[in-house]
Order: sequence, then C-alpha cells, then structure tokens
Amino acid sequence: MDKIKTGLTALMTGASLMMASNANCADGVTVDHLGVNNTLVRVDSGRKFLLMPVQESNDDATVNILVDGKLDRTLHVRLAKTKVDYCVPFDMEQYAGHDVVLNIVTSQSRSSVRDAKEDACWSRFALVDTFDTSNREKYRPAFHHTPLYGWMNDPNGMVYKDGIWHLYYQWNPYGSKWQNLSWGHSSSKDLVTWEHHPVAIEPNGLGYVFSGSSVLDPDNTAGFGKDAIISLYTSAAASQIQSLAHSKDNGMTFEIYPGNPVITLESEARDPNMFWNAATGEWNLLLAHALDHEMLIFRSPDLKNWTLNSAFGKGLGAQDGVWECPDLFELTVEGSGEKKWMLICNINPGGPFGGSAAQYFIGDFDGKTFTPDKDADGNVPTKWMDFGKDHYATVSWSDAPDNRRTVIGWMSNWQYAAEVPTMQFRSANTLPREMGLFKASDGQIYVSTVPSPEVDMLRDRLVSRQSKLSVGKNPRKISLPADNDGICEILLDIDSRKGAPVSVMLSNDEGDYVDMVYNPSESTLTFDRRKSGVTDFSQDFPAVTVAPTFSYDDSTLKLRIFVDRSSIEVFEADGKFAMTNLVFPTAPYNRISFSADGGKADIRNLKIFSIKDVND
Repeated sequence: MDKIKTGLTALMTGASLMMASNANCADGVTVDHLGVNNTLVRVDSGRKFLLMPVQESNDDATVNILVDGKLDRTLHVRLAKTKVDYCVPFDMEQYAGHDVVLNIVTSQSRSSVRDAKEDACWSRFALVDTFDTSNREKYRPAFHHTPLYGWMNDPNGMVYKDGIWHLYYQWNPYGSKWQNLSWGHSSSKDLVTWEHHPVAIEPNGLGYVFSGSSVLDPDNTAGFGKDAIISLYTSAAASQIQSLAHSKDNGMTFEIYPGNPVITLESEARDPNMFWNAATGEWNLLLAHALDHEMLIFRSPDLKNWTLNSAFGKGLGAQDGVWECPDLFELTVEGSGEKKWMLICNINPGGPFGGSAAQYFIGDFDGKTFTPDKDADGNVPTKWMDFGKDHYATVSWSDAPDNRRTVIGWMSNWQYAAEVPTMQFRSANTLPREMGLFKASDGQIYVSTVPSPEVDMLRDRLVSRQSKLSVGKNPRKISLPADNDGICEILLDIDSRKGAPVSVMLSNDEGDYVDMVYNPSESTLTFDRRKSGVTDFSQDFPAVTVAPTFSYDDSTLKLRIFVDRSSIEVFEADGKFAMTNLVFPTAPYNRISFSADGGKADIRNLKIFSIKDVND
C-alpha cells in the first residue's frame, strides 16, 4: 500500500504550507545558522514526514542527513529562498528513535548570517503524519501514468509477474527537476490504472540509480531463488558502472548485491538491458556505450559474470547525440512467418525534429553479434519508432504474457522537459504499446505500433458517430466531449477523393489549435502545434512534426487519436506509424474540424469516445 497516498491531508502549495508550518515549525524542528551558507536543522524523529519547502528557480542545496551523528545519505533539494512553490516529503519513519540532523549547505551568496536567516525555507520546514498528493495541476494527464509528485524520466526495469505489470522509472522524490535519481515504482493489473509504491531502489555509495532492466530468474541461475526478480542498473557518480539487485517479494523491495559493480569499463556506459536467450541457453545484455555511439553486447550464465561479445552501431543510424536505453528482441514479420530482431536505440539529441527520440534497427542476432538489414543501396537505414517530439527512452516489459512485446516510453523531450508548465510533478509515460513488424512497399521491414488492447478499457461513452462526412474548403465542425476537460479517443478514416491535403484540426474558444494534415501525394501526416496553447516556455517547443504514412492506398488513411489534458498520440489504425506530441492548451480543446483545401474529401467511420479519468 502506498503509505504516502494514504490519509492525505498535509500541505503542498505555498499558501497552505505557510499556515501549517508556522504552527508546526517549533514543534520538533530547530534551526541553527552556522554561517552564510551552512545551516543545521534538528528534527524530532517521532513523526512520519519532514516537509521540505522547494522553490524551483533556486539552485540546489546539499542536504546531508546525519543519523546519530553519522552520515546516512545526501540529497540535493532546491530549498526555497524567496517563496515556496511546493513541499516534498522526507520519510522519517525509518529513523524512529534516532537523532536526526540535516546539515545543509546552500549555494546562494549572502553578505551575513542575518541575510541567510531570511530565506523562506527556514520557517517552513514542518513535521507531519500525512502528505497530500491529490492533483493540483491543470495539465496532469487523466489516463497516462505519472508519478504522484516529483520529477520522472526514463521508464526502466519493467517486468511482468503473476498478473502484475511492474513499472519502474527514473524518479526524483525531492523536486520536479532532475536530481536524486532513484527507481520509482508503480504497478498495474491492466496497464491503465496504476498503484503507486514507495521508492524501489535508492542511491548509495556507488551513485545515483540510473536506468536498467529486470528479469525473472525461473531456473535460479543467479542463486537468489527460483523466480526471483533480478535487476541490473547503472550506478552513476564520478563514473558509470553496472550494479545488480534482486527482489524476493515480487518487486516491492530490493536487496543490493554486495559484489557490485558487476560490470566496469574505462569509458561511459549505461542502461543495461538483459534477456534470456533460449536459443543459446544464456543471458544476453545490451549496454549503451553512450559517447561512442554504439551498443555493447554481453553474455552471462548467471547474471553476475558478464563477457563482452561484440559492439554494434559505430557510424550507423543517427549519430548526433549520445546513445541510451537499448532493447533487443525478436518479432515475427506480419503475414510472412519470418522472424527478425529489433534493436531499439534511444538517442539524445539528434531526433528527426530536434532533441531526443527513439531510433531502431532491424536485423539478425546469433547471441553474440547483431547484423543489421540493409536497403536496396546497401546502406543501413535510419528508422524512427515515433514521429513526434515527445517519445523517448522506450523499452519493453520482460516476461510479458502470450509472447507480447509491450513497450512504454517517456512522454517528453530533453530540450524542454524541465520547463514544461507543471510543478507538482513533471512528465508522464506514453500509452502502453504493442510492437510488431511489417514489410512496406519499399521492401524494408518496419516496426508497427498500436495501443495495447487494455487501452480500450478507458472508453466511457460514444459521444459522436458519423458514418460519412463530405468536406471541402469550409470546415465541418463537431463538438468534443466536455467531460474530464475534453479528453477523448477519436477514430476516423480519411478518404481524399481527389488527392488534396485534408486537415484535421483540434481547437478551443481561446484560439488555440493543433492542425494535422494528411497529404496523399506525399504520403505524409503533419502535426502542427505552434499555436497549440502555452508554447513560450521553450524556443524548441513550437514545432511541426511529419510522419510517413506507408500508404498502399494513395488516398485513404485510418487514424486513432488519443487526446489527454497535455498530450496527443496519433496512431495509424494498423500501426504503420505513431506520433506523440505534448500540448498545453489554455483551455481544453472542445471541437474537431475537417477541411480539404483544393478538393473534396470524405471523413468516414468517425467515432468519438469520452475517456475515464483513471488518475483522479
């Protein structure tokens, strides 16, 4: 059970925090200023949480947690200087009966201790027994996974066991910007409703807990017990090394392997992704050799001792950014029975529309070497998993049922992830997606991407249905559902009878709009979010993204569109492309309109479903 979410009554906003902390600051919290940059905060360990006041625009303070006079851990928190944006909880239950002191070093320059005492944080520390995580955000998604609070980036360590989908993720519990990286943990029975759990793996003396992977060990190859969950992750401090942990309680808690690290290199490498190779009877692992723009391939009999087999990628694919977050698995090509391997390589920067993105390669793997397919000209083509700006760090669940290859991504972009207009939390995950392969008209094999079947459970009411709409230059408008801020699922077929571009536009009464244009002559769908709402937080956010439609029919395109409070995901109905983009409308989009510039077109089989708010 999520102890943070139970009995939620404590304070996160600056105004409500001020009233409570003024009353509670003297109750169990003592502040001693030692100098212009050094302060001791003595804390009574008899309460469950210490609330720490945060101001996002401030620099990090170093918070050394001393327990009975010994250093227990070090946090980096943007402690409030001139105002309190929100509070974050520090778990005090683990220190019951012990003396706890926070030795805090700030980076702000002060002319005197008197000036340092004026910082907003010192009077706002508070000890409480509950912590309110109810949503205060206009743009918190209604049906995408988000952390209850704090910063989130890469999904990692995902594993399916006993009917439960475990999702671990890069998490900062002490603020909504990147720092203090740990493995957060959520679980689901249906991939759409999520239960939040306490942190799974925390930083230790080897560094922060970066991305990695988890597997079941049914044959006890690692010696931690049959069906133990084994995780490998990157410990990141002065260097990046690979560490191992295991769980005997179905992924709720982990024991750190005392023999860590299990892999060391002389250069930067991260994000280990491992899997059992039934063909060779051993474990394989991919490790991103980040700055060398390649993936290293290892093998192991026991998940502890790893042998480097080969490297893949130098000079291939997109090379402009670091390579990260690999995954490698085998899929069947639709309609042929042919099996091929897909290697995912996330890259930052260097995406097709700027910033981070997920590329992939199709080829063969013999347990030691990955050999990529080539195109008709003898080159290894660059291929993209998603044609939006906000799809990154995509990896798959291990041990998924029914031989499914189910993936999920981080729905943001490193260009502006820390600046998006949210504060209680930052970042969400994409919808879960199913991977497949198809052969296109150019003879190349590409990935297909469709929402996982569980996503259908999100549908609430069919609010609009049109078998056929004839459209021309004058837009045909249809209202979107008002429930839950207009979140909805839209299905439609576009038939451009004369081959003219067809516009599908989402808009509101404030003048915000997103324009999606299908161009049959170029076999493309463009997505223009330059006027989508709030865009001025980053020069890189206003953008037009373009997806190839891989159309065999020169005039017809079938789409499935998911609209959440701050994102739009577009799928070709059979999965031939996906496009994921964040949006921050000043008011919910309340209409969809269709037009065909220069010719007639039909919109067929239009269905609009309202969607349940599963995060409420």
